[in-house]
Amino acid sequence: MNAGIDLQGSFIESLKDFGIPSGAAKAMWMPLPMFLMIIGATVGVLVVVWLERKISAAAQQRIGPEYAGPLGVLQAVADGLKLVFKEDIVPAKADRWLFTLGPILVVIPVFLSYLIVPFGQNLIITNVGLGIFLWISLSSIQPIGLLMSGYASNNKYSLLGGLRAAAQSISYEIPLALAVLAVVMMSNSLSTIDIVEKQSGYGILGWNIWRQPVGFLIFWIAALAECERLPFDLPEAEEELVAGYQTEYAGMKFGLFYIGSYVNLILSAILVAVLYLGGWEFPIPLDRLATWLGVSETSSWLQVITASVGITMTLLKAYFLLFIAVLLRWTVPRVRIDQLLNLGWKFLLPIGLVNLLLTAALKLTFPVAFGG
Repeated sequence: MNAGIDLQGSFIESLKDFGIPSGAAKAMWMPLPMFLMIIGATVGVLVVVWLERKISAAAQQRIGPEYAGPLGVLQAVADGLKLVFKEDIVPAKADRWLFTLGPILVVIPVFLSYLIVPFGQNLIITNVGLGIFLWISLSSIQPIGLLMSGYASNNKYSLLGGLRAAAQSISYEIPLALAVLAVVMMSNSLSTIDIVEKQSGYGILGWNIWRQPVGFLIFWIAALAECERLPFDLPEAEEELVAGYQTEYAGMKFGLFYIGSYVNLILSAILVAVLYLGGWEFPIPLDRLATWLGVSETSSWLQVITASVGITMTLLKAYFLLFIAVLLRWTVPRVRIDQLLNLGWKFLLPIGLVNLLLTAALKLTFPVAFGG
């Protein structure tokens, strides 16, 4: 069964029915998903900021925001407006161009990574054949912006924070890539669409988390380190580095770091759901459920329901992982920089290599179960 509706095809055909040429219709479609991507990511940041403040309040037995909007849901909007109207201060001896370019380099690659995120079989901006490694390559640009910001601030604490960010990113990108390689090996594809489709047909039993439990843990730990979430927020450790690479930033430039961090966290959670938790797949195969109920798979209303369920399942899985990430932040103490690097190089890297070799062996031994 087709797990979604072809939005692009339907949009273009609708415009052609109004007499608009095919080329013009395609040109009108191109900016639409990018605009929706930016809106969706921004709304996701507002939701996650509110969730973080409420969950942390519950963990510490306090109330959290409650006055800005019902249940405090507009608190993140109020904070954003405050940052927009705050004065943009640049240190006197800072490198003005690099100081401004740093936050931009942090945010843009994260938003571009949403190009390869599938919310359904046809609910994706671009189905790139090398989609998952496009995300890894784009995420490797972010530390350059952080290092640039720390260097340009002309502040020793900021420079140390930038250096820590670069070291941390390099340390955890390698285990993350090894975990992804194991999933790619089983799926025989680098496309996020193909990876999800390889997990379909058996419901929850077909999800990669059962065949790659070690890879799932490696990927999630490395993703949290890439997002600089506690217990891995060494580049911006207030007790040691004031605020790290963002010490000298104010106004919306500081807000860009803030937005980039949360957008990256949402992106990582969605990709974990796509790679290991079946993406848009329902725990019970919907095609079999439709057959049991005597419903035709080609009926249009069933396709609408399937697309809606796909989006809902992707978001539910992602927000469950976000809930875990928020709880970790408020329950686990921050590690030291030497512990951080030791975990990446001496623990996750060897385990990632062993997991990759074991996956290759299982693929040859049990080709049906491991995508041979």
